[in-house]
Amino acid sequence: MTLFDIQDLTVDVPGRRLLEGISLAVPQGKVTGLIGHNGSGKSTLLKVLARQIEAGGRVDFEGRALADWNARDYARRLAFLPQTTPPAEGMLVRELLALGRYPWHGALGRFGPDDEATVARAMEECGVARFADRLVDTLSGGERQRVWLAMMVAQQASTLLLDEPISALDIAHAVEVMRLVRRMCHDEGRSVVVVLHEVNMAAQFCDHIVALKQGQVALEGPPSDLMQAARLEEVYSVKMEVLRRADGQTVAVPA
Repeated sequence: MTLFDIQDLTVDVPGRRLLEGISLAVPQGKVTGLIGHNGSGKSTLLKVLARQIEAGGRVDFEGRALADWNARDYARRLAFLPQTTPPAEGMLVRELLALGRYPWHGALGRFGPDDEATVARAMEECGVARFADRLVDTLSGGERQRVWLAMMVAQQASTLLLDEPISALDIAHAVEVMRLVRRMCHDEGRSVVVVLHEVNMAAQFCDHIVALKQGQVALEGPPSDLMQAARLEEVYSVKMEVLRRADGQTVAVPA
C-alpha cells in the first residue's frame, strides 16, 4: 500500500529551486530512507510531508490530499522529529513524553489514566522507562534520541518522519537508534521516513530507498538497487566500491 503519493512536487525559495518535479510513491509499513549529498533536498522533502513548508504539485497521505487533513487529525496520524530538537530545559523524561498526548486532548484537556498508560507503554517500547524521572538534558545523545522517539510513540502516530536522527551520534548509539527505528516499524506496524547521510546505514536498516540529487529523484527502490558502484557514483558523484561481507551484507567504500 502507498503511504505518500507524490506528484510533480516543486519547492521554490527566492532565487533557487529546492525540489523539482518530484513524483514517487512512499510505501506503507516500511522504513524509507531519504539519502543524497548535502543540499540535495532530503530535509526539504521531509518538511513538505510534515506540512512544515508549502510546495507546488500534489501530495496525498493515506489517500487524502495533505490540504484536506486538519491539524489535529494529521498530528494523530503522523509525528515529525526535526534535525534539531526543541530545548527541554528543566523537563523530566515523563513530562516530555506527556507532550505527545497533546493531539488527543488539546492544551486544556485533562491528562488522565489512559494518557498515563500510553506514556508508560511508550517508555517501555523504547527502553527509556528507567529514565522517567531524569532530566532530559542530563541524558546522553543516544538516550535523548530514544526519549524523543518515545514521545512520538506516546503520540500514537502510525507514521514517523525523522530528519537525520543519528547525525550527532557515535557509531554505537547510531546503530542502537536505527535498530529501534526498525523495530518500531516492523514489530509495531508503523511507517517510517528517515533522512540519512550514511549510505551503509541506509542500506542496512531501510526497506526502501529514495535518493535525491540536485532536487530531483535519482533512484527509488530497494537497497540492493542502490548498492551498486555505478548507482552510487550517479547519486554521490564519487567513485565507490561495493564489498560483500561474510554475512552477505554489502558495504560501500570510496574507490
